[in-house]
Amino acid sequence: MSQLLHGIAASSGIAIAPAFLLVGSDLSIKQKHSDDENHEVARLHDSFVLTQKELTAISQHAHQSLGARAAAVVDAQLKMLNDYPLQQEVETQITNNHETAEYALQQVADEQMNLLSRLDDNDYLHSRATAIQDVYKRMLAHLLKVKLPTPADLNHRAIFVAKNITPTDMAQFDRRFVAGLVTNEGGRTSHFTIMSKTLSLPAVVGTGNATDQIHDGDLVIVDGIHGKVIVRPTDGEVDHYQRMAGEFAREQAAWGALRNEQTVSTDGRHFQVVANVGTTADMTDYQQSGAEGIGLVRSEFLYVNQSKLPTEEQQLQAYKRFLTGVHEQRVVVRTMDIGGDKQIGGLSLPHEDNPFLGFRAIRIGLARPETLRPQLRALLRASVYGRLAIMFPMIATVEEFKRAREILDEEKRKLREENVPVASNIEVGMMLEIPSAAVMADVFARDVDFFSIGSNDLIQYLFAADRGNRNVSYLYQELHPAVLRTVKKVIDAAHAEGKWVSMCGEMASNPLATPLLMGMGLDEFSMNGSSILHIRSLINSLNTRQLQPLIHKALRASSAQEVQQLVKRYVPKVD
Repeated sequence: MSQLLHGIAASSGIAIAPAFLLVGSDLSIKQKHSDDENHEVARLHDSFVLTQKELTAISQHAHQSLGARAAAVVDAQLKMLNDYPLQQEVETQITNNHETAEYALQQVADEQMNLLSRLDDNDYLHSRATAIQDVYKRMLAHLLKVKLPTPADLNHRAIFVAKNITPTDMAQFDRRFVAGLVTNEGGRTSHFTIMSKTLSLPAVVGTGNATDQIHDGDLVIVDGIHGKVIVRPTDGEVDHYQRMAGEFAREQAAWGALRNEQTVSTDGRHFQVVANVGTTADMTDYQQSGAEGIGLVRSEFLYVNQSKLPTEEQQLQAYKRFLTGVHEQRVVVRTMDIGGDKQIGGLSLPHEDNPFLGFRAIRIGLARPETLRPQLRALLRASVYGRLAIMFPMIATVEEFKRAREILDEEKRKLREENVPVASNIEVGMMLEIPSAAVMADVFARDVDFFSIGSNDLIQYLFAADRGNRNVSYLYQELHPAVLRTVKKVIDAAHAEGKWVSMCGEMASNPLATPLLMGMGLDEFSMNGSSILHIRSLINSLNTRQLQPLIHKALRASSAQEVQQLVKRYVPKVD
């Protein structure tokens, strides 16, 4: 009899193949002390050298077989490994506390992971956390003389089943053999989720116990469309999913035809479907995504895990690449959105018990304008290379936005006095993610050029629930009427002042939310590249006027479940 596992549909598609378990060894460490500090430091250096050789070989394979995107993460790991302050920090732990190399390394690793867990919850920082964890794991394995499992051992077509999949696991994939992915952990924002979409690998993540329920060699069906995993399927189930795989392939081909078309509803309403990007390496995928611009550049990739703040020139070159890579389409750059309890990019920040509600994002920029001004100057200088929009994150009050814009205007004036060209058509807006700003959206709309609704944080703050906390994650409800009412209030307020509204959180790529956002008048949907053609196809098939009865009932509903049922009744194709 077959067994059904449920998880998150992280990358669409159907795969049928035997399972290959990628389960690692136990690397847990108990506190140990050593009287021979020199010996422990030498062991630490050996682990750095061995890990460097290992990652260099993996990077070379990734460049040759998988392309720049897969290799970029491994290259970033190598850069981090060679960062002298990192080695020095572990050595200090050894010499000051007389600890073994592995225990000192574990302590530093825990501090780094704790820092990243307190930063803004987005794809880029999730991938950074996974990459850092992978580097430390490899060093620990060398110190403990433990062999890690590797995808390179696979020599036949199979579905990888693992607790989690690291960037270096992905970089070692042989595309001839990897049919799909199933994991215990992870979510839509995990690095391997993003990469699985890039590589067109069906994936179901967050199953909880797949590695306990699936054995090596078991026939497995991965339904990356509905988030299902069928273990040891019947002949009838295999036949059903083979037909579904054929239908999906035909659908994918039809979506591809949309790349050179506009996104227009059947009643003539134009929408923009644009991309979220985290690094300049993402521009490779952008070209194939069918995006109509960039709705969010997460500029914090220039700051996180760097030993010092990026210079104005370094930032200029990065922003220039984004702007020149989109063929005159709009690029929205979010200013530095970081915060936490430890040194970040050479910036000393206070320890905080609740950094998500603390000193972060624009609050840092306004309190320490010397961190914000170089970024704004770089953006202004880059503006002549394309169509730039600048977005300030974590705005809570009108005064904050006005002060941020004043600083921008001051830097613009200085540049012009220096005879440095600056574009005259730069749009300046804000990320709307704090409930107080949503309540005051009509007032903000007088001053901003646009809103970008950050649905991830907005929903968390509306329900006072951390979606990363399993105990309360059930409260993260994108379709809840409270969310819909808040979004509609923001859209209506912006349109009353002739301003446009985007959404750049996970909700923007949720097909169940698409008819609701269309009907409420959202102007722009911003998402990961792999979802763009699907959402564009869905928008092109819907009529905004015919969606109004759905909107009316959804806003009056009492629960997310009721809204979901309404959407499926009015728009059966999203089921």
